[in-house]
Amino acid sequence: MTLIATLVQTETVRLDQDRLAALYQQLGHSGAEDVVCRAIEELAVRLSHCERLWREKDTASLRKSARSLIAIADQIGMRTLAQVANDVTNAADADDTTALAATLFRLIRIGERSLTAVWDLQDLSV
Repeated sequence: MTLIATLVQTETVRLDQDRLAALYQQLGHSGAEDVVCRAIEELAVRLSHCERLWREKDTASLRKSARSLIAIADQIGMRTLAQVANDVTNAADADDTTALAATLFRLIRIGERSLTAVWDLQDLSV
């Protein structure tokens, strides 16, 4: 009998609450909520776009799309997401397809968890 192991990968994400607090202080509640909502929406779209580009083997566009995630994620305190997006761009630059696949799917896992964390923190609904 062959045993098949299934790896369950969990990612711990932490939001930079100081970054979010500063955003709310700078823009006020309504303005900050608008920025956070737009950022969440844009991150979700770009994460999906990154996966599609990877499946299409369009590494140049994937790199560009992952790079664009960095500033958006950092703006709302998603430092881990920003770092992993940077790792994806580095793997694309190195033309390392194995590393690119691994870091991209880590980016997607962290992205999903980060988006959920912000929704929970801000009590936002989609």
